[in-house]
Amino acid sequence: MLKGRTILVVEDNPQNRELVADLLGLAGALVLLAENAEAGMATARNQPVDLVLMDVSLPGMDGLEAARILKGHPATARLPVVALTAHAMKGDRERILAAGCDGYLTKPIDTRSFSASVAAFFPAAAHATAQA
Repeated sequence: MLKGRTILVVEDNPQNRELVADLLGLAGALVLLAENAEAGMATARNQPVDLVLMDVSLPGMDGLEAARILKGHPATARLPVVALTAHAMKGDRERILAAGCDGYLTKPIDTRSFSASVAAFFPAAAHATAQA
């Protein structure tokens, strides 16, 4: 389902980072990890990445500011950034999308459907081509 995709996970919580990496890895993705926004932005600029899963509440620079910076940089402007957040209150979706995120997934994650939810951010035709 995610075979051949490289996904950068920017998450400061070690347990969440490990769970997300395991689920994506089981689905066939190559997973890159970063513990904070600065490290995540550096990885996104220096490695070929297909998608960024960005925690919103990060120490130092938060994930929304990192998303704004990635979307404002020519090398990463087209890189899909999906917020991974516990923020699911009224108005959070709009705030997250206004920051430049292409979508968001809420925590706690549903381990049974997480990989499919991530795969939904890839166009089906492009994914079929990547697997060929």
